[in-house]
Amino acid sequence: MQSVITFSGLRRSILAAGLATAGLAAGYAPAAHAAATYPDKPVRLVVPYAPGGATDVIGRVIAQQLSTHLGQQFIVENRAGAGGSIGAGQVAKSTPDGYTLLLGAFTSHTINAALTPQTTPFDIANSFSYVSLVGTVPLVFVTHPSVPATSLTELIALAKSKPDSLSFASAGTGSPQHLATEMFQKQTGTKVLHVPYKGSGPALTDLVGGQVQVMIDTVPAAQAQIKAGNLRALGTTTAERVASLPDTPTAGETGLPDFYVSSMFALAAPADTPADVISRLSGALEKILNEQEVKDSLLAQGAIAAYTTPEETSKAIINEYEKWATLIKESNISVE
Repeated sequence: MQSVITFSGLRRSILAAGLATAGLAAGYAPAAHAAATYPDKPVRLVVPYAPGGATDVIGRVIAQQLSTHLGQQFIVENRAGAGGSIGAGQVAKSTPDGYTLLLGAFTSHTINAALTPQTTPFDIANSFSYVSLVGTVPLVFVTHPSVPATSLTELIALAKSKPDSLSFASAGTGSPQHLATEMFQKQTGTKVLHVPYKGSGPALTDLVGGQVQVMIDTVPAAQAQIKAGNLRALGTTTAERVASLPDTPTAGETGLPDFYVSSMFALAAPADTPADVISRLSGALEKILNEQEVKDSLLAQGAIAAYTTPEETSKAIINEYEKWATLIKESNISVE
């Protein structure tokens, strides 16, 4: 099955939404007094994953800080299921008053929207008013030490010499790790063997054990095994080197100049949330995400703190969607 994806009007609609969200389009801003009184009761912050994972911990850091800065409780509510789509869909259908928010992993949400649009209960372009990115988590190419490649250039050469035999693990079909593997094949003209697992943990366990050879996984998940010498890091999927892996070059330094992938976390509200409420949340996050304590708390989860304006957030998320939608269409990727 090949996904049929159209882009007509999509960028225009999301950018218009970003302008309205930021209060920059004339006539969109409601009465100014709402910003002064919001929030006047507790706010639900939906994390669409189970407790204990990176998104949950990031959500709790942000909830605690918003509670302090805005003087009301921001209460984390875990709504797991369908790769984050269930909780995100519930927020999309909530009353747009600023009292139900989403702390989502928007790399996964954009992939779901592009890969399974028929079953994804939200529309990336129209279901949300975006507030800000809160953090990004870089990925890294890692191999079992037995793989005869010490750089990405050598890995590409090896993959070309043995089509369909070099095994790449992932956290599952449709996961960011899987789509990063597909991007690798497309950009290098190689064919590798994709081996999906039910989560990153089991995939890394088999990679360390030598049952599979390569994986593109998040830095937080892989770095302990890298530092222990159980895995070899070939390159990060970032524009600049990652602070926790200073000796690992970027993909751009070692043969893949256009390979950029990271897990993106953002705060969003239902579409049509008043622009001054979005502005108040945005202003609070700008202060929060520039505090060293918060940066350190996010970095402990492997996330690099990142504040963006509502308009910038809309652009970043729609660009992410378009990147994956194009890859899915051109590579004929489907979920069986």
